[in-house]
Amino acid sequence: MAKKNTYDESEIKVLEGLEAVRKRPGMYIGTTSAAGLHHLVWEIVDNSVDEALAGFCTKIKVTVHPDNSVTVEDNGRGIPVGRHPQKKIPTLEVVLTILHAGGKFDNQAYKVSGGLHGVGVSVVNALSRKLVAQVKRDGNVYEMQFERGKTTEKMKVVGKSKTTGTTITFWPDDMIFETTTYDYDTLHDRLQETAFLNRNLKIVLTDERELTPRVDEFCYSGGIVDFVKFLNEEKEPLPGLSKPIYLEGKSDPDTPLERMGEVEVAMQWNTGYSERTLSFANDIYTEEGGMHLEGFRTALTKVVNDYGRKANIIKDKDANLTGDDIREGLTAVISVKLPDPQFEGQTKAKLGSSYMRTLTNRIVAQGLADYLEEHPNQAKEILKKASQAAKGRLAAQKARQATRRKGLLETASLPGKLADCSVRDPEMTELFIVEGDSAGGSAKMARDRSIQAVLPLRGKILNVERVQEHRALSSDTITSLITAIGTGVGEEFNLEKARYHKIVIMTDADVDGAHIRILLLTFFYRFMKPMIEAGYIYVAQPPLYQLKPKGRKGGKYIYTDEELALEAAKYEDSTKYTVQRYKGLGEMDPEQLWSTTMEPKNRILLKVTIEDAMAAERAVADLMGTSVEKRKDFIQTHAKDARFLDI
Repeated sequence: MAKKNTYDESEIKVLEGLEAVRKRPGMYIGTTSAAGLHHLVWEIVDNSVDEALAGFCTKIKVTVHPDNSVTVEDNGRGIPVGRHPQKKIPTLEVVLTILHAGGKFDNQAYKVSGGLHGVGVSVVNALSRKLVAQVKRDGNVYEMQFERGKTTEKMKVVGKSKTTGTTITFWPDDMIFETTTYDYDTLHDRLQETAFLNRNLKIVLTDERELTPRVDEFCYSGGIVDFVKFLNEEKEPLPGLSKPIYLEGKSDPDTPLERMGEVEVAMQWNTGYSERTLSFANDIYTEEGGMHLEGFRTALTKVVNDYGRKANIIKDKDANLTGDDIREGLTAVISVKLPDPQFEGQTKAKLGSSYMRTLTNRIVAQGLADYLEEHPNQAKEILKKASQAAKGRLAAQKARQATRRKGLLETASLPGKLADCSVRDPEMTELFIVEGDSAGGSAKMARDRSIQAVLPLRGKILNVERVQEHRALSSDTITSLITAIGTGVGEEFNLEKARYHKIVIMTDADVDGAHIRILLLTFFYRFMKPMIEAGYIYVAQPPLYQLKPKGRKGGKYIYTDEELALEAAKYEDSTKYTVQRYKGLGEMDPEQLWSTTMEPKNRILLKVTIEDAMAAERAVADLMGTSVEKRKDFIQTHAKDARFLDI
C-alpha cells in the first residue's frame, strides 16, 4: 500500500523550553558518553571561573557524592534572584530554565567569559534528573529545585548568610548518559589545569565515594609559569633555561572594547624531541588551536630566524629554520583573555576571533625578541637545538624516501612477517600486533583469515619518545609497522590510507608485555595520533587464568586476580579445582586464543582514547622520557593492571 504523502502543519514539531536539549544532547555537550558526562561539571565550573575572571571569586569547591551527584560551590557574587524585567519571574529561574539567558552578552557583568553562549547551566539542568540551586546573596540563602529542566520547587529563602556565592548540586540523568559514574582522575586533571590558568584561585576537589574521602587542593601563585614547570617536570631543560620564559601584554587602551584582549605565554625548551603546546581562550582549552596559536607560532618562527641571522648563527640568508625545527623540545602554554570570543561550536575546540592572531603575534614577537637580545647565551642554545632539529628533519625526509622507494621496488611491499587478510575494505578489517613468533604463530592459526591480519614484532619496539624521527625510521620494526598500516608518518601521514580501521595491540600479561604495550602506544601517540583520535587503536585483554573444576571438561576464563579470588571462594577447598596461569599468548592453543581474545562476539577490547590532552601528554612524557626510575616504578606497580592502560 502506498504511503500517504501528508506533509502539512501537523508535521512541524515545536520543542518548548529545554526539550530541545534533551532531544539532541549531543548538540550541546558533544556526546552522551563519559566525556559528555564530565562536560556537565565543566559547564558549571566555567561559570564559577567567570566570576573569578571578573574579580569576585577566590575559591571553588567541587564535591562528588557517593550517589555520583556533584556539587559545585563558589564564593562569587551569586546568581541574581530578583524579578527578571522581561520574564517577570525570578532571574535564578530564568538562568536555569531558558537557553541563551545569562550575563555574558553585553560585556557589562562580565568583561571576559568562557561561558559565552549562556547555555551552560540550563543545559546541565535539562540533562539532570534532579538539580538543586542555592544562592547566597543579600543576606539570605535562596533555593530552587528542578527535575529534568522543569521547576519542581519555586524559589524560597532557606536561611541567612553573611557571605555570597552560588552552589549547584545535580544528579546526571541515567536516561540520557551511557554512564553516570565520574572518573576522579579526569576531574582532578581538568581542575588542576584550571587552577594553573587562574593565578591564586583555590580549587578544592573532594571525592566522597571512598571510605576515607579523597581531597586535593590546587592553588598556584605562578600561574602558567607553574603550569609549564609541571608539564616539564621530568624533562631536562636546555642549558640556561631552567626557568620558563614568560611573556605578557594586552591591547592598546584606545582599542574598541569588543576587540580588547590580554595574552600570556610561558615557554621552555628541553632536551627532548617532542613539542607540547597547549592553548586556552578564557580558560577554555582550545584543542584544535585557533587564531591565538597561529599568532604565537608565526611570531616564534620569525623572531628566532631573525635573531639567528642578526647574530650570524644562521649564515645562509636563504636558509630558514622551520616552525617544527624551532618547536622541537618546546613546552608552551598560551592563555588569552578576550571579551567576546568566537569559538567554533559549543564545545569551543577552536578560537576563531581573528584579531587575536594579530595581538598574540605582536606581543610574542616583541617579548621574545627582547628576551633573546637580553639573554644571548640562552638564545644560542635555542638556535643550536633548532639547527640540530633541522638536520634531523632532513635525515628523516631521506629515511622516508628510502622506505618509500624500498616499498615500490620490492615485489611484495608489505612486511614479510605480516599475515594479511583477504578482505580489502579497511572498515571491515583488523590488524593484531603481537610480540614474537610464538604468539604470532598462535594468532595466525586462530584468526579469521578473511578480516583479521597478524603482524608479529621481533623484540621490543624502539622508544620513540627519546629519539628523533630519522632514528626511529631506521628501525626495521617501526618501518614494518608503518608499511603494514599504510598511512605513512610525518608530512606524508594520510588517515584515509589506513589499511585497517581496527588495530589491536595484543601482548602478554606480564611486565614485558606491559612495557611493549606502552612502547607501542607511545609510537602511535607520537607518529600516528590521528589514528587514536579516529578510534582505530585498541588493546586486547586476554585472560590471565583458566579455572577448571576437577573431573569436568573446560573451565572458566578469568581476567583479574580479584575475579580469581571470587571464583575460588565458591569451592570448599583448593583440591576441587585447578588453575592454569597464562604467562604468554603462545601458551594458549589457537582455539583458546580465538574464543577468548580474537573472536568479535566474545572478546573484550579496550579502545584507546585521548580524553584529556594535559594528562595524555604528561603520561607519555613521564613514562617514556628520560626518567628511568619513574618508568620502572610504574611498570612494577601496575604490570598486572596494564591491560587496562588508556593513554
